[in-house]
Amino acid sequence: MGQPVVHFEVMGKDAAKLWPFYSDLFDWKINSENPMNYGMVDRTENMNADGVGIGGGIGAVPEGFDGHSTFYVEVPDVEAALAKAETLGGTRVMGPENVMDQLTIGMFSDPEGHLIGVVK
Repeated sequence: MGQPVVHFEVMGKDAAKLWPFYSDLFDWKINSENPMNYGMVDRTENMNADGVGIGGGIGAVPEGFDGHSTFYVEVPDVEAALAKAETLGGTRVMGPENVMDQLTIGMFSDPEGHLIGVVK
């Protein structure tokens, strides 16, 4: 069985402007009331009639970074996934890093430069 896509992310220079854009465009409920001021899109509030959909987030990149859109795949071992991506021609961008004491994340770019995240 394959590993599932479990989270999407849109990161930009001004998250406060992105929240209403995506909320109005897709009727997403976005909650940014958390210590990281990260706009969470709850999966259970954004599914189709068949119950299909994933949660995600909309946030701000650190000063000096470009924004990006990506998705995260759940893996059993973030370091192993990043190392495997490198052996297949990808490039490690970040991680593994622990986030909010609950998650370990990493990011890599594929051989064509697409940004992909992995999470445990």
